[in-house]
Amino acid sequence: MRSIWNGAISFGLVSIPIKLVNATESHAVSFRQIHTEDGGRIRYRKVCELEDREVTQAEIGKAYEDADGSMVPITDEDLSHLPIPTARTIEIVAFVPEERIDPLQMGAAYYLAASGAPAAKPYTLLREALKRSNRVAIAKFALRGRERLGMLRVVGDAIAMHGLLWPDEVRAPEGVAPDAGVTVRDQELDLADALMDTLGEIDLADLHDEYREALEEVIAAKSAGETPPEAREEAAPGKVLDLMAALESSVRAARESRGGEEDAPAEEAEVRSLRERGTPSRQTPKETGGKKSTSAAAKKTAAKKTAGRTAAGKKAGEKAAAKEPAKKTAGTGTATKSTTKSTTKSTTAKGAATTKTATRSAAAKSTAKKAPSRKRSA
Repeated sequence: MRSIWNGAISFGLVSIPIKLVNATESHAVSFRQIHTEDGGRIRYRKVCELEDREVTQAEIGKAYEDADGSMVPITDEDLSHLPIPTARTIEIVAFVPEERIDPLQMGAAYYLAASGAPAAKPYTLLREALKRSNRVAIAKFALRGRERLGMLRVVGDAIAMHGLLWPDEVRAPEGVAPDAGVTVRDQELDLADALMDTLGEIDLADLHDEYREALEEVIAAKSAGETPPEAREEAAPGKVLDLMAALESSVRAARESRGGEEDAPAEEAEVRSLRERGTPSRQTPKETGGKKSTSAAAKKTAAKKTAGRTAAGKKAGEKAAAKEPAKKTAGTGTATKSTTKSTTKSTTAKGAATTKTATRSAAAKSTAKKAPSRKRSA
């Protein structure tokens, strides 16, 4: 890796020669400006306003624009005389716990590479001291014409430095937070905790820039004279009307996306207008039709049983009445009535009344038929 700055780390009376190397790189796709009519490149030329001509880089210097618009020239010689002890030195000024550093202050990251064999020993000493102390070093250094603040920490077997903003460069979050008076219920916090637990952790190495990949596909297609791929249309999310319902639905979707874990009370919640990406909608099966059909079938079955029991009681009564003699008609009616009651005990009142009436009618008919035969024998 190419170094962008050479100097030394000042660690008390210890000096460590180092090279500054960029620790990060950008993979963003860059574009050029063109003339849309003919595709010609659009270039910026450095032109002197007074002479109205293009000037070379050697003719360009620095100046400070005053409040009235006048220019105050500043030469490299002026800058070389500035009282900056960190012009070529990363001066360590303190060691603090890493949690003391506000992430808002952190900027560009660099690797500090040992410059030559003599730097190996003191470099390793500083690295191991940082490891054992569980602290980071706060340092001052000069880069690109200004003094900066930095934080040194151990990354693997190397020492990395993060550029830090000065404390007065971090703005206070005034007017950013919502107005006071908003309350959050314990149930909502519980669901938020459940959602965080369900989402769990992720390996940052698995994350990638999907926008850049799609842009590269478009560029490749147009270079080959093909039609660029069209982006798939995604359904716009519905307006969330209930925070609790949104949280419950989010927990359910997160569980399903991770293999369908055990159900939770949140499974019963409904979201009236929240559409979940990649999650099929669930509909509770309607039970109204099933209940009606079951009730109708039960009523029909009961009616059939009642009719069958009534008919059986009627036949039993007629058969008993036909066998008994006429002189025992009263007794026969009583016995038949008792038999009919025991047979149709579980039937409805309507069936019992019908059986009783049929039995009496059959007994009367039998008496009328047998009475003349007795007179002839006398």
